[in-house]
Amino acid sequence: MRRLSTLFLLPAIAPAFAASLDIEASGVRNTEGQVKFMLFDKAEGFRKEAASREVLAVPAQTGALQAVFKDLPPGRYAVIAYHDENANGRLDLRFGMIPAEGYGLSNNPEVMGPPSFEHAAFELGEGGRRIEIRLDY
Repeated sequence: MRRLSTLFLLPAIAPAFAASLDIEASGVRNTEGQVKFMLFDKAEGFRKEAASREVLAVPAQTGALQAVFKDLPPGRYAVIAYHDENANGRLDLRFGMIPAEGYGLSNNPEVMGPPSFEHAAFELGEGGRRIEIRLDY
């Protein structure tokens, strides 16, 4: 009987991850392909999709579109959004380093060279947060 009562207590002490991150991506120039959102919770591997915590893909629409990451624990995050116009599953680059498709970062920083996690990092509290990412082409 003691073991059974312990099981009933576990849900009460387990953390509730109820925070949502609502994102609006603006400046989408056409309806080709999709807009991908990569959510990172650490600097290590930033900019690499395989190192992201979660990825969302939304069909592209001209102007602005919405995406929502749900059930996140409070913490420090950064988001990279890009318009995968040709739907090949990656951000195409010119000369191996300059984005050839629209992209943006949380905080909309103006950076020279590769962006870092710190450029885009923000705090997500228990109540959630709404951010806007402006895509630049």
